[in-house]
Amino acid sequence: MERIKKGDAVLVIAGKDKGKRSTVIEVHPSDNTILVKDVAMITRHTKPRKQGDQGGIKHKESFLPLCKVMPICSSCNKPCRVNSKKLDDSRHVRLCNLCKEIF
Repeated sequence: MERIKKGDAVLVIAGKDKGKRSTVIEVHPSDNTILVKDVAMITRHTKPRKQGDQGGIKHKESFLPLCKVMPICSSCNKPCRVNSKKLDDSRHVRLCNLCKEIF
């Protein structure tokens, strides 16, 4: 079961953006990387490739290692570790390790 999913609120715990809270845009579990909105911004200088395209300086997010972010529990609003539990109807759910509530 994945610890962090798309749309989750996360806290950055390491790096130049330490302490920022934001939402997850994309997760790549095979690479253990994550794309977080307005975190790890990079600058790209682009040329126009086709007629009508506009070149210039573009700012966009880059991928972070998954270990540098911590999910924020929706019920207690604190960064927490994630446990998993199998329910009676054979579904797996994620639990907050602090308040034991379902994400």
